[in-house]
Amino acid sequence: MPKKIPMRMCVGCREMRPKKELIRIVRSPEGEISIDMKGKKSGRGAYICYNEQCLARALKQKQLDRALECAISGDIAQTLTDSIKKARPSDD
Repeated sequence: MPKKIPMRMCVGCREMRPKKELIRIVRSPEGEISIDMKGKKSGRGAYICYNEQCLARALKQKQLDRALECAISGDIAQTLTDSIKKARPSDD
C-alpha cells in the first residue's frame, strides 16, 4: 500500500498541497511568530506556499492573522517575506 502524503492548505491561495511543499508559520504558546522549517515546533501553525504573492495575499486579506489567531505586525510580515525569499527551493 502506498504511503499516505499529508496534505495542507496554503492560507494565501487556498490550494491543497503536500505538506513538504509548504512553509509552516507558527505562533508559539508565548505569542512569538516564527517560521518552522522542520514542522515540529509546538504552537498554532499555518501553511503558506514558497511564493511571495501567496504571502502578500495572506497578509493583505488578514488570512494569516485569522489562522494564527493574532495580529501580524509590519516587521514580522517583512521578516516572513525575507525568509520565504531565502527558503525558496532552487528548482524554480
